[in-house]
Amino acid sequence: MLACMLTIDPALPVPLYEQLRDQFIEQITAGELAPGDKLPSVRQLAVQLDLAPNTVARVYKELEASGYLQTQGRNGTTVAEDLAGNETHRRASALTSEYLEAMARLGFNTERTVAYIQRNVGR
Repeated sequence: MLACMLTIDPALPVPLYEQLRDQFIEQITAGELAPGDKLPSVRQLAVQLDLAPNTVARVYKELEASGYLQTQGRNGTTVAEDLAGNETHRRASALTSEYLEAMARLGFNTERTVAYIQRNVGR
């Protein structure tokens, strides 16, 4: 099952939702999760990873808003059909990952990095 491929380490300084979100993005962009693959329910994944359901729900909502996932009500959540195989998306994801890693080396966490980007957009 999918949760076996995901690991959460509470000892890391990275927030739990970021760890989960980043692993989903990595697996989608690497093709480990294919378009149409069904994900566990929020409750199932929360239990399997020993996380609060709100944490998993937040990750699913963010990934859906970013186009990685699609939710079909009672039919569950799946990897988005139109984005997962897109080469432009893969390149953009790789560049974003490189940028986030560089910012982390400078001591920026994700929230600080996003705030920095927002302050500098449109300059």
